[in-house]
Formats: sequence, structure tokens, C-alpha cells
Amino acid sequence: MFEAVISGASDPDIEGVDVVRRAALAVSATDMLEADGYVLGSPANLGYISGALKHAFDSTYYQILDSTRGRPFGLYLHGNEGTEGAEKAVDSITTGLGWAKAAEYVAVAGKPSKDDLEKCWELGATVAAGLMG
Repeated sequence: MFEAVISGASDPDIEGVDVVRRAALAVSATDMLEADGYVLGSPANLGYISGALKHAFDSTYYQILDSTRGRPFGLYLHGNEGTEGAEKAVDSITTGLGWAKAAEYVAVAGKPSKDDLEKCWELGATVAAGLMG
């Protein structure tokens, strides 16, 4: 799913957008401040976002709060069961940050299908295309 998102965001028709990858445990407030938009990805463990993504927000939230309002974001989740709790957590955090949902979330239960991977590609492309210009 990650590779499909990156492929979409890096499509040659999308110009002027640099795609930067950061692991959730390594992302810093500076990384978040330097980005113009975000695609978040997480397993939905026990119906919640990963501890790594939670840590990324916990360690950067107040440092980026006033400076990232209005920035677009997308989300993809993978779980073996429901992802509703993870979606709700991201909604809560991103609402607090004032981020703008750029595309419908991609939530996959079980092994990702070809259609799921296409939706991931579209998610990456949609967020990146929105940053062109």
C-alpha cells in the first residue's frame, strides 16, 4: 500500500512536488513544518492507529499546531478487522490541527486487492496533484 501511494504521488504528470518519506518514529516537527501536505499511513491495530503514528503526533502536535492549518492530508489504513477507531483518531487529531482532508480515506481489511492498491495510488496522486503550482 505504501509503495502504491508513493507511486501515485510521484507520477511524472505531477510537477513541482517533492515526495519525502518519513517513518512515523523518525518524523520531526521540522519535517512536518517543511511539508506542504501529508499522506499518513498506519496499520489499524486493535481498532486504533499505530503507536508509531500516535507518537509522531504526540511529539510534534503543539510545535506544528499554528503553522500547518489548512494543509491537505490523506490517510490509508490496513487492518484485519475494523478501522473505524483509527479513522476517528485521525479525524480528531487532524481536526485539532486544522488540516484539510484532500481525499477519501483508503481503509483495507485483510490482504489488499488490486482495487485497494489502485485506490492507494489515487490517494497519493490526489494529495500531490493538489500541491502543484
